[in-house]
Amino acid sequence: MIAGSASLDTSVVVRLLIGQPTAQYREATQFLQEQLAAQRVVHVGDLVLAESYFALHGFYQLSKADALAALGLFAQHSGVTVTPVARTVLAQPKLATAKPGFVDRLIHGTSHAAGDTLVTFETAARKLPSTLVLH
Repeated sequence: MIAGSASLDTSVVVRLLIGQPTAQYREATQFLQEQLAAQRVVHVGDLVLAESYFALHGFYQLSKADALAALGLFAQHSGVTVTPVARTVLAQPKLATAKPGFVDRLIHGTSHAAGDTLVTFETAARKLPSTLVLH
C-alpha cells in the first residue's frame, strides 16, 4: 500500500515502455492505473529517465530518436510527473542528434534551474547558458 505519492524506478519505467516481461508489464501497468485512479502523484525522476534512456538505447537497441520519443510520450501521456527540467529537455526538437545530448542537457538544466554555473570539459556545452567549459 502506498501512502502519499510514489516514485517509479527504472525497472518499472522500462517495463511500462517495453512491455516485457509480460507479467511485470501487467503488474506495473496495474500499479500505475491504481495510483492514478486514486489521484496519487506518481513521479519519475531525472536519473530514472536518464537510466531508462540508456536501457532503451543500449540494451533494447532502440535508436536514440525512438528511445527519446518513447520517454517523451511517456512523460506527456502516462499520468506520471517529471521535473520541469526533464519536460523542457524532452520537448526540444532534434534532441536525438543534439550536442550536447539528452543526459548532458538534463544535467545542465538542473544546474541552471538551481542558479548555478555548470562547469564541464564538454566543449559542446559551450552553446548552453550559464556554462563554463574548462580547457
